[in-house]
Amino acid sequence: MARRPRLDVEGTLHHVMVRGINRTSIFRDTRDRQDFLDRLGKIGEETGTRIYAWALIPNHFHLLLRSGPSGLPTFMRRLLTGYAITFNLRHNRRGHLFQNRYKSIVCEEDPYFLELVRYIHLNPLRAHLIETVDRLDFYPWSGHTVLLGKRHAPWQDCDYVLSWFGKKQRPAREAYRKFVEKGALQGRRPALTGGGLTRSLGGVGQVVRLKGKDRLLTDERILGTGEFVRQLIKKTDRLRHPHLLLPQRIERMARTIASRCRHEGISLEALTAGSKAGRIPRVRADLARQVFDELGLSYAEIGRALGVSTSGVSRMMAKGSKSR
Repeated sequence: MARRPRLDVEGTLHHVMVRGINRTSIFRDTRDRQDFLDRLGKIGEETGTRIYAWALIPNHFHLLLRSGPSGLPTFMRRLLTGYAITFNLRHNRRGHLFQNRYKSIVCEEDPYFLELVRYIHLNPLRAHLIETVDRLDFYPWSGHTVLLGKRHAPWQDCDYVLSWFGKKQRPAREAYRKFVEKGALQGRRPALTGGGLTRSLGGVGQVVRLKGKDRLLTDERILGTGEFVRQLIKKTDRLRHPHLLLPQRIERMARTIASRCRHEGISLEALTAGSKAGRIPRVRADLARQVFDELGLSYAEIGRALGVSTSGVSRMMAKGSKSR
């Protein structure tokens, strides 16, 4: 199945999840964790990305953030690439550190913001890194302790989170703490780690009750109501392709491919005939990622233009996401 472009415009709320490849540890010690947080804060401030919640687990991490003017992909590319390079050098390690493409779910704010803050900050408890919520209050590797004022992280937007609980800081912190403690009894809550209508409505039983067009208001990249899905996709498509219909995007893809072939001194026939000689595979993979990112075309459409199968495009995209 073709992987769809990320949905992102400035100000979009994202729940981001990143895992180590083959469940390997991506945080081995305190120095690793602090290096990651230093990068997170620095890049967040430089890109205008607002960070509300975070939790570091040995083999993965969660973030709740609002994308800035440069967008989520730029923020995540800088964060993951810089950290992976430093981690590999420090631990005398080679190869990819992160598992495939990071997962990001666009979230509708009103129904999900507080639930996601709580869900993310309870991750160390669910992962059995600590045993109780009282211990969580002092766990140094999540934003929970920052919200409680027990750890300093100036890049975390505590004021906005606490504003949901009250106007004054102390009672707001107390209300937030009670909210988190109550959530500890709710279990894993998989609905908060994925998008789509089934997730958003709370289960298949709710989805089958829908009739007519409401069934179509679903997208696995989004956690939110049907109207939120509709408006976000409309807004994103307008910014990504303001005046281009599908035939126009396919035509633009053809021009991009032809231009790159001329620049590289490669014949279009060799590129689209499946040749693996010299630099042709690299150019083909670069083109697949470029037209996917710029034009939002499906893997099937890209594959037809490049003379490869849909699964072949998928493999090229997967390799590209690991190398970024």
